[in-house]
Amino acid sequence: MSTTERPRILVVGGGYVGLYAARRILKKMRYGEATVTVVDPRSYMTYQPFLPEAAAGSISPRHVVVPLRRVLPKAEVLTGRVTTIDQDRKVATIAPLVGEAYELPFDYLVIAMGAVSRTFPIPGLAEQGIGMKGIEESIGLRNHVLEQLDKADSTTDEEIRRKALTFVFIGGGFAGAETIGEVEDMARDAAKYYKNVSREDMRFILVDAADKILPEVGPKLGQYGKEHLESRGVEIYLSTSMDSCVDGHVVLKNGLEVDSNTIVWTAGVKPNPALSRFGLPLGPRGHVDCEPTLQVKGTDYIWAAGDNAQVPDIAARKAGVENAWCPPNAQHALRQAKVLGDNVVSGMRGFPQKEYEHANKGAVAGLGLHKGVAMIVMGKMKIKVKGRLAWYMHRGYHGLAMPTWNRKIRVFADWTLGMFLKREVVSLGAMENPREEFYEAAKPAPVAAASKTEEKAKAS
Repeated sequence: MSTTERPRILVVGGGYVGLYAARRILKKMRYGEATVTVVDPRSYMTYQPFLPEAAAGSISPRHVVVPLRRVLPKAEVLTGRVTTIDQDRKVATIAPLVGEAYELPFDYLVIAMGAVSRTFPIPGLAEQGIGMKGIEESIGLRNHVLEQLDKADSTTDEEIRRKALTFVFIGGGFAGAETIGEVEDMARDAAKYYKNVSREDMRFILVDAADKILPEVGPKLGQYGKEHLESRGVEIYLSTSMDSCVDGHVVLKNGLEVDSNTIVWTAGVKPNPALSRFGLPLGPRGHVDCEPTLQVKGTDYIWAAGDNAQVPDIAARKAGVENAWCPPNAQHALRQAKVLGDNVVSGMRGFPQKEYEHANKGAVAGLGLHKGVAMIVMGKMKIKVKGRLAWYMHRGYHGLAMPTWNRKIRVFADWTLGMFLKREVVSLGAMENPREEFYEAAKPAPVAAASKTEEKAKAS
């Protein structure tokens, strides 16, 4: 760590906002003007819009993440968690992955902790549910689904087959609709290689408490997305929720009961609960309350943005929408991070702050290979696109939004290869416990068995 007397800019979180804000600050800062320190439990940033494609095998998991130390060579990157912040002393407590916690002084603070899965106290969810917030969960889901096909193909027990081939997804927003679309596509392809499993044997279920799916793209495209998924055999239950899923027995509020080994939870996100320990002003849903300049209310040295911040949507308010807040999506996170970076440097130099204002440009969603929906906003006009063209727009937008040219090129290379080569359908479930086989081979023999062996040896 730096021991210089330069002021320290502490960035809490290395996700989309943290990475881009730190890059912007380093770019705008004069040499030696300050030390930028980024703290995150992971040493990489995950581009979450690509998690469904990684789960489907369309993109290599390594290409969905960006290593912080490589992208921020002039910053200090600490792998750990910020547990508390003392605003009076301007000191943060860092809990590293190993070893004792320690205090780190700072002069300027950026809160970019993002969001975590929003869950409810549903019996069985913690034990059975699979999230979709990180690359580990995405690859775990892919391996798990392919493993279920392996199980179903190799057993004659109809109850086991039925449970293995039933896939339940809770949440019909972007994450849920895109994930079930991609996973269903992958399972359909994979079934071609199994003698005893066909797509007709599988059951895909999408559940949402709202009365529509994909609300981000508007009601018409949301309805199209629903009809499209249903045409592929996906059962969609709206205005309902899951009551329990103990031991994989899923019970919905509408009375439906099914047994499933695969329960994917994508029912929204909430701000990181660690924010409640920082002594910051929070909004009604737990977000850090910010000014339009992205400064935390009541401070002149703390900024916040992204999923953990409550930022006024100036463009929407000018259009007549009262109490509008910026939605938690990559479109706003990227632009907020740049304004935040500029404002931190301006604040450090005593210059005025700039307000964040960005009009919504629309939304794109992929529903599997060559399938998608898109809504493009151009002034007062909204252009609705569906099918293959929307899918190209989805890939084009997110491909260009992926941080660094290194990762952009790798992602586009994956897509290009996918045009000519068949999708990989290999389950690597053993990766989750890679030492298990070695342990079985190396563990000591039971004492009783060992003594019997010795007795036989003496007798002979």
